[in-house]
Amino acid sequence: MQLILASSSPRRQELLALLGLSFHVIPSNVHEQPMPESAPIEQVRRFALEKARAVAAQLPDGLVLGSDTVIDLDGQLLGKPVDLHDARTMLARLAGRSHHVHTAVALCSPEREKEFVESDTAKVEMKPDRENLYTQYLTSQESLGKAGAYAIQGLGGDLVDRVDGDYTTVVGLPIKLVARLLGLAGYPVPVHVEELYQRRSYANWNRFAV
Repeated sequence: MQLILASSSPRRQELLALLGLSFHVIPSNVHEQPMPESAPIEQVRRFALEKARAVAAQLPDGLVLGSDTVIDLDGQLLGKPVDLHDARTMLARLAGRSHHVHTAVALCSPEREKEFVESDTAKVEMKPDRENLYTQYLTSQESLGKAGAYAIQGLGGDLVDRVDGDYTTVVGLPIKLVARLLGLAGYPVPVHVEELYQRRSYANWNRFAV
């Protein structure tokens, strides 16, 4: 049974590769449609499952992994900014405050008639906007395409004061959760996950170890 990652995100591809797994990438064309009446954590689970199902419909004999990440600020979902002006607005709201990052993981195997979807949450505390810290970050344009307009594994790590929870959840793919769900689906992971978390061999991981 071939493992398929339904995501074009380089970060998710890099994190999944840390588990020592062979997988193919087939991006999902599902477009997330936010539903204000639903809680962010409910929406992110729905997004992840829709992505996995869309690709699984094309590959009934594969095991498809879909994932999605959203920012939860006071119960309101913040997705990806549409442009730098939108990114500036998002970062201004996040500066000097804490928010939650929800990342959902869904596994679909039509052949085995199995479906799993769960999420993990981490709390992120952002630094205050001092000495044009956020303005300087915006000039890098790294904000574009990132939930909440920052990338903790990149230059955006300089905006973050503290992470309570799984760092990989904030990046976009909670490795422990993925490994556990793969085990439930009968797809063993060759890497010792606890040792992986001790090594923290991914960009900026050591900066926010708890």
